[in-house]
Amino acid sequence: MKKIAMLVVMLAGLLMAGLSHAAWNADWKQRVKIGLNTAADGLPIAAAVDSPAVLIRLHTGNFPFAEAKPDGTDLRFIASDDKTPLKFHIEKFDGLNELAFVWVQVPKLAPGAKDAFIWLYYGNPAAAAGDDAKGSYDAAQGLAYHFNEREPLPQDATANANHALRSTAKVIGTGLIGGALAFDGNAELALPSTPSLKSGVNGLTLSFWIKPTDAADAPVYTQTEGAAPLTIAMRGGKLEAQSGTLTATASAPLAVGTWQHVAIVVKDGLVIYLNGQEVAKAAGNVPDLGGAAVIGKGFKGEIDELQVSTTARSADWIKTAAMSQGQDQKLVVYGPAEGDGNGESGPSYLKILLGAVTLDGWVVIGILMVMFVISVYVMVTKAAFVRAAARDNDRFKAQFDKFMVNIASTGSEDGAGAAGEKAAATKYRASSLYRLYASGAQELRGRFDAYAKAGREMVLTDQSINAIRATVDARLVRELQRLNSQMVLLTICIAGGPFLGLLGTVVGVMITFAAIAAAGDVNVNAIAPGIAAALVATVAGLAVAIPALFGYNYLTSKISELTSDMQVFIDEFVTRVAENHSV
Repeated sequence: MKKIAMLVVMLAGLLMAGLSHAAWNADWKQRVKIGLNTAADGLPIAAAVDSPAVLIRLHTGNFPFAEAKPDGTDLRFIASDDKTPLKFHIEKFDGLNELAFVWVQVPKLAPGAKDAFIWLYYGNPAAAAGDDAKGSYDAAQGLAYHFNEREPLPQDATANANHALRSTAKVIGTGLIGGALAFDGNAELALPSTPSLKSGVNGLTLSFWIKPTDAADAPVYTQTEGAAPLTIAMRGGKLEAQSGTLTATASAPLAVGTWQHVAIVVKDGLVIYLNGQEVAKAAGNVPDLGGAAVIGKGFKGEIDELQVSTTARSADWIKTAAMSQGQDQKLVVYGPAEGDGNGESGPSYLKILLGAVTLDGWVVIGILMVMFVISVYVMVTKAAFVRAAARDNDRFKAQFDKFMVNIASTGSEDGAGAAGEKAAATKYRASSLYRLYASGAQELRGRFDAYAKAGREMVLTDQSINAIRATVDARLVRELQRLNSQMVLLTICIAGGPFLGLLGTVVGVMITFAAIAAAGDVNVNAIAPGIAAALVATVAGLAVAIPALFGYNYLTSKISELTSDMQVFIDEFVTRVAENHSV
């Protein structure tokens, strides 16, 4: 009974251990741990930030696109408890070029949290789309334009559907986060007048990323309704916010040709934030503001990620947006992919490398694989050929004296010698020496037949012996061609394999750095997998060239031995013919 009880306890322990490691859903085979570092070495905040939409930048250096669905519909984000699904939506997912931008609503960012994280699950081919743009923002978010839609007008990602009334600005694909709007001084973007964009007792927050092409004075944002409409403009290279009699001018200028985050908070005055830092403040009463506005009329430059909130966002909220969406973000930390989805162990290094190889890398590796198969085929078949030739050559040399004794009978009328040589051709089919002998014997037989018909004595002149040598030499050339056939394929693999691998590596490194530049994630964890995966092409090239080099040198030495044997044999054969059948 005690043994049974102990067994029950052990089984229960194993079951509980298994449950403690259970993943969110067994249908999702892969996952990545995404850290959210708000400690001093990450994105330090002084107070908690509730329900922010955090930008997750995926690229070839931090996510194995090959293991996810091409359109990203199998992505799921789960809280750290590995149970609670998080709302998210995909702004862009390009599986071919391995680049994606995903917005995830995190329940809370606590200050000083170095080990906070969420899970990204993927790898379910049967999964339907699970993103929810309308649920990815809190109730105070009135508008969010990503400028990455294919619709003719910018579309609001929130549930308020505050889509643009009109836009003459050009949509470009090289914004800070995917697409952006480019303004040339005449283009404009018009926002609608809706209750979900009007300020109230909670205030208003307007934020966007801006990249001016010059420092000239220009309006950036102009409201067209309300008692004291809000206007934002560039004055002397600095941002200026004005509402009624209140004016706030930034203490720091905008940098030309550089993306910067701008936020204006309206509540009990005006506050301007630049790159998450307060740069201007004007206290006072601001009447309720309307929603209709015109953006970019007179401005030259680019604008990305326009957001309007019907509440005064905290300084830490704005800092989180500014310092987590840019290219120098330190909030999001990407962990390694885990292959089995149960949290117990990650995949092998080989799987990580292969999963990070880009399409161009697979094309190069595919070509190298074909070259490897060809080189192996050539080495195997050629080694078997030279081995058989050497074996039959040894067998023929052992019988060569008998062939030379009977060679004169090839001219006899009964043809017994010819029949013997026919059988010998089958017996020594791989022998290059026998084929040299057969060509000389056939030439000799023809001359003996001619002499017999003319009734002449069977005596060879010097000219006849030279003609026999020429015939055998011609056969030697064909035998050498046969021995060296396909050897050029090995030289191509030896010389071309490393260069193809290097090409794949260079292109892979270029794509990795381009993706990192586009995604804005420059930490070592983001760079290392892409670079390592790019080097796989070089390894593949060397894996083709090194065996081919060894095989080529081995085969060359064996062919050289056979060539020497044939040259010695020709001298011996011609000498024996001259001794036996010349004066």
